[in-house]
Amino acid sequence: MTEPRIAVLLPCYNEEITIGKVIDDFKRVLPQATIYVYDNNSKDRTSEIAREHGAVVKFEPRQGKGNVVRSMFNDIDADYYIMADGDDTYPAEFAPKLLAPLVAQEANLVIGDRLSNGTYTEENKRNFHNFGNVLVRKLINWLYKSDINDIMTGYRAFDRYFVKTMPVLSPGFEIETEMSIHALENRFLIKEIEIDYRDRPIGSESKLNTFSDGYKVIMTILKLCKNTKPLFFFGILASIFCVLGLASGIPVVFDYLKTGLVERMPTAILATGLMLLSMMFFMCGLILDTIAHKHKQLYMLELIKIKKLI
Repeated sequence: MTEPRIAVLLPCYNEEITIGKVIDDFKRVLPQATIYVYDNNSKDRTSEIAREHGAVVKFEPRQGKGNVVRSMFNDIDADYYIMADGDDTYPAEFAPKLLAPLVAQEANLVIGDRLSNGTYTEENKRNFHNFGNVLVRKLINWLYKSDINDIMTGYRAFDRYFVKTMPVLSPGFEIETEMSIHALENRFLIKEIEIDYRDRPIGSESKLNTFSDGYKVIMTILKLCKNTKPLFFFGILASIFCVLGLASGIPVVFDYLKTGLVERMPTAILATGLMLLSMMFFMCGLILDTIAHKHKQLYMLELIKIKKLI
């Protein structure tokens, strides 16, 4: 049997302070792996340092981590993939633990869980990041009836089957959320491994904007919920408009029963419009749910074909 091909994927933007150490650490822990650094328009010496330390350097001109991951998944052929950040926040020592469930065929996606052992809370000093992680985790686990502890970690491992069937749509930092939802919705095998997290060293700056990127993550969740669970999504909208319609229409009905007259015509028109909108949203949800179900059937059949080829 041939030795499995392992690719370490490091998306980078201005990481000259840390990228050399990150590459050396992964080379020490996984000497058989090929390390790929994708430079996303860095203004510093990231690519030069990466090349000096023995990494394969490639460039992605479209700004954003999601765009980098899309190119990585499309370009690189391997049996197993490990993705980490180039900022030295994820210790390379945990890479073999992330790979083990893939090799044992117990998982297609392995998530490096920073939150369960408390190291992320202790090390991360950026305001609202912990709150954002909890909010996103609870929302996704509620929507998809799952129990993942760390939705937004950047330390992950994949098998070839997952990588070559993952349609990356997100352009930026919401890519981790998209991966998690894609794996849950399409019933890929998921396993979590507890890892340590360490904050960036002095002089290294985070590219993540808490509020703007947090907003994008929330919008990604809503968009994917609309696409994968349209009846649930439009059902909520239908329920909201139905309640508003009933709240404004019931007093009009009571007045009519007492007097035989519609005394508040504008309110009656408003209530009718709200109920019509409620019905329209519900019908949209039913139709789109049928389409989404058919699309999922076709995707599952394609997965069977691809798995045979891989």
